[in-house]
Amino acid sequence: MTARTPPLAVTAYTAVSALGCGRAAHAAALRAGACGLRPNAISSAPLPCWVGQVDGIEAAPLPQELAGWESRNHRIAWLALQQDGLLDAARAARERYGRDRVALLLGTSTASIGASEEAYRRLTPDGRFPPDLRRPAIHTAHSLVAFVAAALDLAGPCATVSTACSSSAKVFAQAERLLRLGLADAALVGGVDSLCDSVLFGFNALELVSPEPCRPCDAARRGLSIGEAGGFALLERVDAAPRAPRLIGYGESSDAHHMSSPHPQGLGARLALQDALARAGLEPAAVDYVNLHGTASPKNDEVELALIADTFPASTRASSTKGATGHTLGAAGILEATVALLALEHGVVPGTVGCRTPDPAAGPQLALASEARDVRVALSNSFGFGGNNACLAFARAEALA
Repeated sequence: MTARTPPLAVTAYTAVSALGCGRAAHAAALRAGACGLRPNAISSAPLPCWVGQVDGIEAAPLPQELAGWESRNHRIAWLALQQDGLLDAARAARERYGRDRVALLLGTSTASIGASEEAYRRLTPDGRFPPDLRRPAIHTAHSLVAFVAAALDLAGPCATVSTACSSSAKVFAQAERLLRLGLADAALVGGVDSLCDSVLFGFNALELVSPEPCRPCDAARRGLSIGEAGGFALLERVDAAPRAPRLIGYGESSDAHHMSSPHPQGLGARLALQDALARAGLEPAAVDYVNLHGTASPKNDEVELALIADTFPASTRASSTKGATGHTLGAAGILEATVALLALEHGVVPGTVGCRTPDPAAGPQLALASEARDVRVALSNSFGFGGNNACLAFARAEALA
């Protein structure tokens, strides 16, 4: 049996995405059912699809002292760090606990590979990277964590998690273990992924990209829309912030069924969900809202909707927000954890943007439009390629009293 996990306080959190920058922008957009997708104009060659693009990145270079880390991915990370007091909260934690006692755990699927793509497109006549991109640190899978560690002067345990679309959900689980074992006193978790050719043309090669704005959970869905995002959350022990929202559980699984398709009966997803409920000490009926992985790919939505219908009562609400933001890949976990936390904070269940005719597998739990509702407990699902799955459970502090 999975043991119940002591909760952690989420003392700060934020995100940037196609819906805007910071919690207030996301809460307003989700309440209004806004869609942040737009026609693709960012790939180096034409690809007719829609993307979720963060505004203003092209005109937002890094500060001079961080210029050696210049890349689109790091610009998104820096923009996210500046929202909702996150930068100040992280620095305060560093001063409170010491720079070697704050863990840094970030998820990404591509890191700053967009900069590497540009370097190869601009090779010098002798086959070398152009001078402005001869910066080895940005051409590694660990570049995101290295950049944030440098920007925040952190020296504690750090890790890059790259488990496809579950990456920045699994960092919450790693953080809980580090704090419980006494290896850190706080953890800055999160993730960033940016639009680039590798993800756009890679997913298109798998025939998973929709030519129209994606329609999660819809019977006529045609595939996903790729997005970019960045987000962070600061986790501390509950005595540091007794009234802050809580991470009360998590579940992880790896069914390894297929490189890109989910297990047909949702085995891995079910195991992760059950694990999260057990660690949180919850029965399914106690869950008010579930943010679905809901990518709008044909098999993922069918399997996940069946799992939700089979597990939860009709009173539980569920929705996918990828029709609003696009599928932000390695950043999906932190972005949708932010959505779950906003549902707790504002009492609003976001709708499933783009879904007009629900898939036959959908149960009464599926929310098509945003709803005002008392949300005390919320889950967030993140299911990655290779059957690498994670589920996070959050609650308002008073819900645990």
